[in-house]
Amino acid sequence: MSFSLIAAVAKNNCIGKDNKIPWNVPEDFQYFRKTTLGKTCLMGQKTFESILGYLGKPLPGRQTVVITLDTNFKAPEGVRVFYSLDEAWNALKDEDVFVCGGASIYKQTLNKVDTLYITWIDQEPDGDVFFPTIDLNIWKEIWREDHEGFSFVKYTR
Repeated sequence: MSFSLIAAVAKNNCIGKDNKIPWNVPEDFQYFRKTTLGKTCLMGQKTFESILGYLGKPLPGRQTVVITLDTNFKAPEGVRVFYSLDEAWNALKDEDVFVCGGASIYKQTLNKVDTLYITWIDQEPDGDVFFPTIDLNIWKEIWREDHEGFSFVKYTR
C-alpha cells in the first residue's frame, strides 16, 4: 500500500498556532476530506485533540491512528493508539496511510512517505508550529491546482 503526507502550509511554513489552524480556507478542508476519505489517518496526540476540539469526534469515514508518548492516553473507541512511530509504521504497512500532523510527526515522516499533498496557503500568519522544509532536489512537483489565496500541490520522489 502507500504512505502519503497531507498538510496545509503557509508561505512561512507555519501550520498552526495554539493547536489551531491560523487561517480559514474551506476549500482546503474539502480537499483534505476528499483526499483522505476511506484511508488511514496517522497523527500525533495534539493534532488528534485539535480535531476533537473542532469536530467533537474523530474524523468520520477514516481510520484514525494516534501516536503518543503518554501511556495514560485514552482514545475513543475505534481509534488505534501507538507509542512509537516505528511500531505504527510496521502495523500500517498494508494500508493506505496519510500522515496528518503535527509538526513532530511531519518531521519524522517526511523522508519515509512516497507522496506529499501540500496546500500552500498564500499567507504568513503568526504561528508556533512549522512544517519542515521540502527538499526540491528530492521531491518533484507532479500536479498543481492554483486558486486565489492557495494552491493544491502534489509531490513525489
